[in-house]
Amino acid sequence: MKLGAIHIYPVKGGRGLSPQAARLEPQGLAGDRRWMVVDEAGEFVTQREMPALALLDVQPDADGLHLSMHGHEADPDGGERFVPTPDGSARGRVFVWESEVDAALADEASNAALSRWFGRPLRLAYMDVTDARGVNRDWSPAGGTVSFADGFPLLVATTDSLRALNRTIVSAGGEAVPMSRFRPNLVVDDAEGGAWAEDEWATIRVGEAVFDLVKPCARCTVTTVDQNRGVFDGPQPIEALRQTRFSGDRRVPGVLFGWNAVPREAGATLRVGDPVEVIERREAGWPLRQPRSA
Repeated sequence: MKLGAIHIYPVKGGRGLSPQAARLEPQGLAGDRRWMVVDEAGEFVTQREMPALALLDVQPDADGLHLSMHGHEADPDGGERFVPTPDGSARGRVFVWESEVDAALADEASNAALSRWFGRPLRLAYMDVTDARGVNRDWSPAGGTVSFADGFPLLVATTDSLRALNRTIVSAGGEAVPMSRFRPNLVVDDAEGGAWAEDEWATIRVGEAVFDLVKPCARCTVTTVDQNRGVFDGPQPIEALRQTRFSGDRRVPGVLFGWNAVPREAGATLRVGDPVEVIERREAGWPLRQPRSA
């Protein structure tokens, strides 16, 4: 097995980057989801309610972000803007799921540009405190911290499982979906055991880094967003996952693809091509069931 791809998403919900290497920090990969779009109340905004967020191109710089936005109906001409990393003088309470974070806010001109691009009042928040959010200890008793990601520092997926899912989609007359629909951080190629083998992986080593796979990832409508067009694009892959990957454990309801992971230690640099090794396995894979009839 090997690490086939690395992905980071500097702004939660925005377009991702695929570097050849990335440094591992306690919160996850360096630069991953340290920024987040929020509404006037400070509530996080994602592709679930604003799929056009997929059109927000993000290029990190040493002291901020270069943002560009083109083609959205609210502002077809879009634009480009450099957003300096906030100095922390302007702050606000922002909310992501059950977490409340005291975050630094971008300058007003940048927030105005973001609002214009998307046609609604928005702000850009930056996590400048590294221990602002902790992972759920029900799933990670050893603790850990997390960025503005939904709940855990990293998401791991495998190309073998995507191929299996796409076979199901295509056999039902649909079009195969790319891995970008699932927005993983680490993609493993040539998985030992083939498709869905990750259900049995408790701990893996990627290069010099060790990760605990603590919780399968329940998937939502973001997976149905065309990441190139920023629009919802039919029922797949959710429909295929309902038929093949419906969780049988009430603690994680819904359909599953990929695993949330927590690093044992930070500091390592991950590189595409790094060997991947299963260190510990679960006695049984994650329980699955067929969905109830409508």
